Order: sequence, then C-alpha cells, then structure tokens
Amino acid sequence: MDKAELPYRQYQGIINIAGKELACAVLSDGTRVLTAKAVFDAFERPRRGKSVGDQRAANVPSFIDANNLKPFTDKAFGCGPESSTEVYFTSKNGTKVFTGYKAEILPLLCNVYLQARDAEVLTDSQKPQAYIADILMRSLAVVGITALIDEATGYQYDRDQDELQKILSAYISKEFLPWAKRFPNEFYAEICRLKGWEYHGNQRPAIIGKITNEIVYDQLPEGVLEELRSKTPKSNSGGNRTKRFHQSLTLETGVPHLDRHITSLIVLMKACDTWEEFDRLFKKSFGLNYQTNINEFLPQE
Repeated sequence: MDKAELPYRQYQGIINIAGKELACAVLSDGTRVLTAKAVFDAFERPRRGKSVGDQRAANVPSFIDANNLKPFTDKAFGCGPESSTEVYFTSKNGTKVFTGYKAEILPLLCNVYLQARDAEVLTDSQKPQAYIADILMRSLAVVGITALIDEATGYQYDRDQDELQKILSAYISKEFLPWAKRFPNEFYAEICRLKGWEYHGNQRPAIIGKITNEIVYDQLPEGVLEELRSKTPKSNSGGNRTKRFHQSLTLETGVPHLDRHITSLIVLMKACDTWEEFDRLFKKSFGLNYQTNINEFLPQE
C-alpha cells in the first residue's frame, strides 16, 4: 500500500448518535468516514479481525460475519472486493495510515440486524445489536450521517464555500467581455415612467444605478454581485467603475441569465402604472420579504 496514493484526513471530529460519541473524518477526496473503532463502538462490540479466507461481506466489520446474517450482508454489501466499504487514509502529514469505513456503513449495518430480526433468525447473542441498530436508525432518521460529520469536522464551512465557488465560476468570467449594450433603453425609460421622471436617454439620474443593482444584480445567485464589485473596483479619480458589471459575466450562464431577467423586468414594469405597484409585484414575483427604500436616496423637495 503506497501511502502517497492514499487520501489524507483533512477534517476530523466527534459525532454523537444515540448517546454514543463516534470519531469521524472527511478525507481530502471528500469521502466521509467513521473510524474502525467508532463502528465497533457503535454496536458495543470488541474489535477483532476477520477469519482467514472469509469471503463473506468483503471488508466490512467482522462482527457481522456470522452465517445466519450472510443473506442480509450479501444483499447490503455484495460479496466481492468491489463492494468494500473499508477505507485506508493517512494523517495530514502522510506519516501514519488509518483504517475506517465509509460513513454510509452505519445505516447499512443497522439494516442487516433489523432485517435479520424481522426474519426471526437472530441468535440470542445478536439481539442486543438489533436493539442498538433500532436506536441508531431512529437517531439517523432525524439527522443524516453526512450532515452530522460535516458539522462535527467543520467541513460544512468549506463545503459551502466550494458551492459558492462553483456558482461564481459559472457566472463570473475570468476575462472581461468586450463592451456590448446589455440594458435596452426601454429598461431605463420604464423606470423613469414609473418614477414620474423625465427620460433623457443616456442622461440618467445617478439613483438608476442603485435601482439596477437592487432589481437586477441582487437577483443573481448569492455572492455574484459581491464578486462583480470586487472584480470591477471604482477608479481613484472619478469614483466610477472601470468596467460594467455585465462585462464580467460568462457568455454561457451569466449573460443569458441577465438577459432573461432584464426582459422579465421590462414586461413586469409595462404592466404597472406606478413604481409602488411594480415594487409590490416585483417582490411577490421573486419571493422577497424586505422593503426596498429607494426614496431615501432621492433629493428631498
């Protein structure tokens, strides 16, 4: 076994299931694992190896290798090496190798005992494990094993960040796109009409930018607007941004989403007679429950 090829333990923690504290980890390849000791402790069994030449339920804990459980272990785990739930991994510095099991083994083991109990084939010595399996399954029904491990190890925070990065990669282009007109004049004309302002083409009130952010860019996936602001900082001289936000969107996802959204806004604005009416329908359409107070930015009469 080449340690260099094994995943390493990137996060570790303790989960509490039915009053049992079980050591767990998330590996560098994203695999959630329970330590071998944790699996034996969960069922209150002493840890021991498998018998030599045993072909039943390859690479699963030895305490379920009894003949009367074989039909249920074969169904749950299969019979060959490809069905292995056993995992080898190293410490973060790669110096030590550990043995564990994929986290999903816990409900699978519970099912083996519970199905055997329902079939009335358990021995007296196995009945306590069936009772434990029942308690564990009830606990796992409340909170999933993956979520428990992610929370216990702290992986949930990096996981969420990874999901954000996937969204940003889909929406934000690495290079600025050449400038192209993305907002039709009709979009700004409708805002002015609903606000009761005169429309003068490209000579628009500065507050239009604030409105555009709120009804357009704020409605892109969470985090996209912040990334757009970060990528297109304001110039030191005039305070204007050096590029338009839409020049940072990807042609595959970001730009088509923006175009569809602008079109839907124009249709919605055309159906309204006042900004208040549009604001109400806009919030209802997009499931918003906050109050957009644009008026505070307007010059006071």
